[in-house]
Amino acid sequence: MPPRIPRTLTLAPDEARRIWLNAQRLDGAEPFGAGPGATRAAVEHLGYVQIDTINVIERCHHHILFSRNPTYERAHLAQAQSVDKSVFEYWTHALAYVPTRDIRFFLGAMKAHREDPKRWSAVGGRDESRKLLTRIRKEGALTIRDFDSDVLVEKAHLWASKKPSKGLLERAFYDGELVISARAGMLKTYELMDRHFGWEKRPTPASERQVTAYLLDRALRAQGVVSLDSICHLDAASKTAVAELITARVKRRELMPVKVAESVVPHWMPRDGAMPGPVPEQGLVHILSPFDPLIIQRKRLKLFFGYAHAFEAYLPKEKRVFGYFGLPVLIDDAVVAVLDLKTDRQAGKLLIQQWTWLDGQEGAERKARIEAALERFERFQLARDVAVPVVSDDA
Repeated sequence: MPPRIPRTLTLAPDEARRIWLNAQRLDGAEPFGAGPGATRAAVEHLGYVQIDTINVIERCHHHILFSRNPTYERAHLAQAQSVDKSVFEYWTHALAYVPTRDIRFFLGAMKAHREDPKRWSAVGGRDESRKLLTRIRKEGALTIRDFDSDVLVEKAHLWASKKPSKGLLERAFYDGELVISARAGMLKTYELMDRHFGWEKRPTPASERQVTAYLLDRALRAQGVVSLDSICHLDAASKTAVAELITARVKRRELMPVKVAESVVPHWMPRDGAMPGPVPEQGLVHILSPFDPLIIQRKRLKLFFGYAHAFEAYLPKEKRVFGYFGLPVLIDDAVVAVLDLKTDRQAGKLLIQQWTWLDGQEGAERKARIEAALERFERFQLARDVAVPVVSDDA
């Protein structure tokens, strides 16, 4: 007898939104609790938190965490990275904070970097790398500012550095020899990975099959309803293996096929997933980063929310619709407006460069709720950095 064709579940956009918002933990006030432990819990649940250099407002890694923890402080992330060592930095679809508990799923990528010297040929050979590692082993962790004898070179591309030492540090980082043990703004401190984590022996790297399962399970946890593109965002190389695993899990009746609205894009969710998803707590307002996991995948955002976000920082001013750094505003389960904000740190103010209501969303009650959220957002933006506390949640 041929295998039974699985039943396909059809979700209306509002049902799909509720499932996704719950998976992203944007439907409750304090989903991860408070204090430094909430930062670790948030990164572990989301799977990664993207890092970006743009700082017209607070950088996106802090912004993403604040969106899910209204009591978040920058020191919490510093503690997680440098003291508790519960998160580390590495590449997902971009440079990101990743849970240290997941590090074995990245050790294979580090090994692949070490075995592909052509990738880093412009920054020097193995001899230079060994000298760098020897220096850090003897002197301790270093930043780029500790290298003052560089002979500047021409940039290989727009985002490259003229300092060869920066390229060597990055090579050793992607090779898994060094880890970013601390970060002050965008200034990174590099330490030997094994010494940073106190390893006598490194964890066993995950197999390719385990990495594939990790990618799928991470997406199911943080997205609720997934497509192949949402699982493998900017990771086309993983699609074939992930698609095969999805097929196997559907056959085992662990996943069910899902149709989202009128989309022809196949989606899936766990057979025991929450349906249709809890109703978001009323009154919640989130001013989201354009790099937030809810916003970064533009086609998915359009399908689930009917909103097409445009990142316009690199467009000429006359071509911008939402402004230089538009931030979508989520009220309950709808994106209602886009705010182009800028922090004037000298004046101690959060500036509204442009306020754009989406069609049919404007209203006095919503405006008042957004203004209250802006007051909280301004306090977060202007809060001063504090020293990293050498304590843990158990202290």
